[in-house]
Amino acid sequence: MTKASGLMPACMTIWNDDQSYSKPKMEKYLRWLLDNGAQNLSICGSTGENIAMNMDDQKEVISHVLSFIAGEVPVYCGTGLYPTLHTVGLSKFAEDHGASGVMVILPYYLNPHKKAVLDHFRELRRNIDIPIMVYNNPWFTGYELTPLEVKTLVDEGVVTSVKAAHGDANRVHELRFHCGDKLDIFYGHDYAAMEGMLAGADGWLSGFPAVLPRPCRDLMDICITEKNVDKARAQQAKLQPYIDYFFYDKTAGVPHWQEICKYTLTAQGLDVGLPRRPLGDLDDANKRKVEKLLADLL
Repeated sequence: MTKASGLMPACMTIWNDDQSYSKPKMEKYLRWLLDNGAQNLSICGSTGENIAMNMDDQKEVISHVLSFIAGEVPVYCGTGLYPTLHTVGLSKFAEDHGASGVMVILPYYLNPHKKAVLDHFRELRRNIDIPIMVYNNPWFTGYELTPLEVKTLVDEGVVTSVKAAHGDANRVHELRFHCGDKLDIFYGHDYAAMEGMLAGADGWLSGFPAVLPRPCRDLMDICITEKNVDKARAQQAKLQPYIDYFFYDKTAGVPHWQEICKYTLTAQGLDVGLPRRPLGDLDDANKRKVEKLLADLL
């Protein structure tokens, strides 16, 4: 089985003005990501607005992207839904259409107990043959699997990789210590990627690589390939103003990170439109902020 590693953007989904899916714009965006350093792709995750899709929407995106990429790079499809039945069905659809693996967020909203969650993944393994990535994101689900719970699934042969989206690089330390090389670990957040990759992550899977692929690829290569801490700190410093704006420069929650991501692409010349409502566009003042940050970064 091929090791999952490298820069894996959590791809955005590109909509038309009427909020339908735009295949031509999506293809241009995916090509831009690959031309700027992406080594894998993740689709229909949080950054891809899976929460704004029904299953038919997700199937449309999955079948189109897999057909367009046609094996050029690995593609992991977000297929995690609350019902195990639907997670299995969507995952089998992704497998049948050529997905390299599935990225499965923990069952959300009702916050099932851990025995049920582990059985959710076991049932999925019984029904598909491609790799399963645990999408550990407590910010969106309210809980996460502990490193030892992940290890249980790894030792049983249920999962082979994890997106550690908490943000704390210690998650990477613990997962590597307990699971060794049996688990492919992706740092899954944006503000401490340097620390996560220096801690032993195999790659970086989050929103920043989907909107700033080149500087993110540079940081990842410095950390994982060159293993140059001083150079990594310098590259992190280049990203820090954008990070500070992205996470902290808000009034009553405005702007939303989805809106920032879409305009970050627009400001780089890509025709990507807006998120699906209820979110929308940045105001002019925030657009100017993004443009100034990009001028200094890129």
